[in-house]
Amino acid sequence: MSDLLDFFAERTEQMVTLLDEFVRLESPTSSKLHVDRLSAHVAALCEALGAEVAVHPRAEVGDLRVAIWNGDAPGLPILLLAHLDTVWPVGTLDTMPIRQEGGRFFGPGAVDMKGGIVVALETIRGLRERDEMPSRPIWLFLNSDEETGSTHSRGLIEDLAQQAGLVLVMEPGTEEEALKTWRKGIARYTVTVTGRASHAGNAPEAGINAIVEAAHQALALHRLNDLPNGTSVSVTRISGGIAGNVIPPEVTMYVDVRFLKASEAQRVDAAIHALGPALPGAQVAVTGAIDRGPMEHNELMARTYAQAHAIAASIGLELHAGGSGGASDGNFTAALGVPTLDGLGAAGSGLHAADEQVIIRSLPRRAALLAALLCQWEMTGA
Repeated sequence: MSDLLDFFAERTEQMVTLLDEFVRLESPTSSKLHVDRLSAHVAALCEALGAEVAVHPRAEVGDLRVAIWNGDAPGLPILLLAHLDTVWPVGTLDTMPIRQEGGRFFGPGAVDMKGGIVVALETIRGLRERDEMPSRPIWLFLNSDEETGSTHSRGLIEDLAQQAGLVLVMEPGTEEEALKTWRKGIARYTVTVTGRASHAGNAPEAGINAIVEAAHQALALHRLNDLPNGTSVSVTRISGGIAGNVIPPEVTMYVDVRFLKASEAQRVDAAIHALGPALPGAQVAVTGAIDRGPMEHNELMARTYAQAHAIAASIGLELHAGGSGGASDGNFTAALGVPTLDGLGAAGSGLHAADEQVIIRSLPRRAALLAALLCQWEMTGA
């Protein structure tokens, strides 16, 4: 397989053409119609490449699809995770038109993550043409609501991951083409502070100022930060009060928590749920929980990355490791103890930004890496 880089480099133009095709099929999470249109199109391409595609209908978001190659082959499957939805509303192409400049492809959803879908499909196409498809099962999961938290897909993702021996997440790599071997987990909370209204001029002493109480709570939340060790606790939004001459009776605060370790998630979660009032008569209520655990750079991740690094070297690629403060569907699978590598998709930058872009030369390089991983990976029971 030493010629994989050259083989896929010759297919760069075809990969760019397919990326252009996918980006033109706008697919915001909020539009089931548009996501389903792209999903059905990708599914048809998978079937043309010899896959069997299972459809898992969803009422509120796009239907979920799983493309399966070598479904009856022995061994544990390799699960590729991809998402079809983007953050960009229909019509964004009018203000963010597709263009190529300086070896980069610009367009809404290009790097996050239609480039990753291109890499997955063209890897399979290339291996089939070379008659080098591995005999193990390969599953490609096409998610439809990743950008809004995978609420309607998480259960299926976790079910598939528990049957797999390796999960490869087709999210974008860094500009340096590094894999993401850690991602922070996320927890979100709403803190509601209740005081008592009164006239701010005639009887301020009769009131209980919810804004003052909220200030105490905000400081208590801030003290939970451990930034050097990757834990952040941020009050991101606050609202409350009735009028300029009324002691405010209620305030609502929204809290975003990020963490590198599951133990930190538990520490902060317990502390937030234990918040109590500082002012006599005030009340504090907390809702929310840990949304998804972190993708920890633990011993399992170190072993998984080491094997990937060796496989990359065997085809002439020098692989690097990185990470992200944002989460992906890989957080779900890593938290289950399933070997997971993230960032197998196209390299680029500008995620969720007006200059979203794919580094074109990364497309064939990522396809070569994915092909080598699919063919050479060794796992228990495979």
